[in-house]
Amino acid sequence: MPGRIVDIHQDNRHLHLHRGFMVVSSGKEELGRVPLDELAAVIASGHGITHSSNLLAALAERGAPFVLCGNNYQPTGMLLAVEGNYQQAKRIHAQIEASKPLTKRLWQSIVKAKLTMQAAVLESLGQPDAPVNALINKVRSGDPDNIEAQAARRYWPLLFGKEFRRDREAQNTNSLLNYGYAIARSATARGVVAAGLHPSIGLHHANVYNAMRLVDDLIEPFRPLVDLRVYALLQRDIQEVNAESKAMLAKLLYVDMMQREGTTPVIQCINNLCVSLAQVFLGEAEKLLFPEKPDPMTCQIIMNA
Repeated sequence: MPGRIVDIHQDNRHLHLHRGFMVVSSGKEELGRVPLDELAAVIASGHGITHSSNLLAALAERGAPFVLCGNNYQPTGMLLAVEGNYQQAKRIHAQIEASKPLTKRLWQSIVKAKLTMQAAVLESLGQPDAPVNALINKVRSGDPDNIEAQAARRYWPLLFGKEFRRDREAQNTNSLLNYGYAIARSATARGVVAAGLHPSIGLHHANVYNAMRLVDDLIEPFRPLVDLRVYALLQRDIQEVNAESKAMLAKLLYVDMMQREGTTPVIQCINNLCVSLAQVFLGEAEKLLFPEKPDPMTCQIIMNA
């Protein structure tokens, strides 16, 4: 059963550990508690949040990331376990030893999967998907032509209008996207660590100041699902990050999608992708396992669930 992602968005809350539970309190008043074993991640997006070191250690032992958010709901830090599972050393060694042609081929498949998802989103909204679809087969190993960026220039105006610009520091639509991506990023980080891989050893992302390079590689095919959810929020005239929009974005991880083995929630699709990458590194699989392209009905469920 996929774990729960808990967002602490209220200000001045204290989080601590008590008999296997994460307890949330305000002053001396207990506001709620969640069993640690049910947690997939904890996101601290409110101001003035404090926490005990015992709680952070217990979350790390279970592979549940603790995510800190800064201005505009951008994640600024993430606590992860040092050891993901008993096969970690073998898998990280294989990850480090992966050849350049292999990592470039893997990035090619990730970009293709992302563009396929973007095209599906546009199709479900009655927008022309041909501008993005036409680029999928042009993605070469390593994407040296930066087809991903070319697709983005076509995709965003069709999705949110010609005036929209993707700006991480902007408000409204961009804030909603930031928050949705933060949720997906925390789930991906957990999946990477649980698969016994190291999050800072990326396939394509190479910023030396980014400790989550692999996470930012693997999240790419799932970003369009967040985009579609944000589009649905805007249609309901929900234009800012608040309790309602946060809940709607968090629920996205539990929407079912089709994968090779059958129907499974988005959060499990993320986990399966991470495991498949470890298998590729070890020579146990040839390809990454992505969700199937969602049909218009699935896209409607993503918008409305």
